[in-house]
Amino acid sequence: MDNHLIFTNEVIKAAEIVKNGGLILYPTDTIWGIGCDATNYDAVERIFQIKKRDSNKSMIVLMKDYNELKDYLKILPQIDFEQFKNEIRPLTVIYQHAKNLAENVIAKDGSIAIRIPKDDFCNELIKSIGVPLVSTSANFSGEPSAENFKNISEELKYQVDYIVNYAQDLVKDAKPSRIIKIMDDGKIIVIRE
Repeated sequence: MDNHLIFTNEVIKAAEIVKNGGLILYPTDTIWGIGCDATNYDAVERIFQIKKRDSNKSMIVLMKDYNELKDYLKILPQIDFEQFKNEIRPLTVIYQHAKNLAENVIAKDGSIAIRIPKDDFCNELIKSIGVPLVSTSANFSGEPSAENFKNISEELKYQVDYIVNYAQDLVKDAKPSRIIKIMDDGKIIVIRE
């Protein structure tokens, strides 16, 4: 089976699982992640339980483009989003005043961490499910992030509903994204360089 067909089939399979409230292990634009529908409270809760993650630690949400922000933020920051489109390294932006997302994916202060991936698989998957996708590292809390598929714990693999069978052999120099926070006044604070 050629790579394009595998890619397409895996997007379809993973999207179906996510739409039905399931959890997937999938390759992101940074590291391997656990994902679910970011508007589904129960699915998000399962990720917290599987990862043994403190519910006070919010998760990153992937969206297909900056135009989607208006659907998930009560107030759009007065900034030029064009400046983010030219970032070479993946960029996660923390925005204030989240809405229309699962309550447990939004931080206690009402903020949400969003990344617009420059990755074909992530983008096709997000487009197929039609809602933002949770992206949290495929590891148990306190353990190192799974930079590549082979680094994911077997125990973790058994706890998700589907493992994407695409890019598993790909070894990349994966790094977590850069993180910035945009305040109400438009000021940008660097959280992780």
